[in-house]
Amino acid sequence: MSRPRAVLMMLGLILGGCADPGRHADELAQPAHLKRELITTDGFVLTGFSRRASPGLPLTLYIEGDGHAWQTRNQPSVDPTPHKALGLALAASDPAANVAYVARPCQFTPMQQNSRCSAAYWTDKRYAEDVVAAMNQAVTHYASAGQPVHLVGYSGGGALAVLIAARRHDVASIRTVAGNLDHAEVNRLHGVSPMPESLNAMDVARQVASIPQIHFSGADDRVVPPSIAQRFVKASGTRCAATYRVPGMAHESDWQQRWPELLGRIPICTKGP
Repeated sequence: MSRPRAVLMMLGLILGGCADPGRHADELAQPAHLKRELITTDGFVLTGFSRRASPGLPLTLYIEGDGHAWQTRNQPSVDPTPHKALGLALAASDPAANVAYVARPCQFTPMQQNSRCSAAYWTDKRYAEDVVAAMNQAVTHYASAGQPVHLVGYSGGGALAVLIAARRHDVASIRTVAGNLDHAEVNRLHGVSPMPESLNAMDVARQVASIPQIHFSGADDRVVPPSIAQRFVKASGTRCAATYRVPGMAHESDWQQRWPELLGRIPICTKGP
């Protein structure tokens, strides 16, 4: 590695608190009646949690962030499973009848079940074509035919929510929380190398322009600053996309505590003048 990738480390290190990430995930999921399962896709075996109580109602599906991608500033971790699964914490706080959560490739799932897992998939290729395709298959696994899907993504999961929405016709809304909606610009801001093997949500802003969406940013976020969501909304050229800056919140703040309040902000398409 030619130089330390500070921003990628910051995006990937959600540190603190838990010696056993799998147990921590179960402790989040069980009180919310979210059941763990493995999802086999063409590229990866993914770990998901879900509560599907009323098939006639929409599904809200959460996508995890980049997780514990870096062990040090220069050394990728051997396991990207987040020490604190903030995406799962958001899902556990959602009272909707139908809630699902999908971890990113190589998170939570035993490595021996994912022969393709390598550090590239939690560093440079975290938003690669095969990653997006696998995550999209996981959405299809949970969504019944004709069921509206609300996508929610935390951090890098926000990028995947947008990239997945651009491929589907059943997405009713998009919400991102501290979403990395333009990794090229984020890396430029931090003076680190680009990720040419990863797709960029910014490149499909126009493709999702007709989907109601709201992008939440922490006012104190120095990892993915609010300007990234603002750039994305501007690029979409639509009145269906909005940003909301949340005071007092940084990238890894307690978004779970704020989530019930933020869920009340419904994405809509506003009318022109």
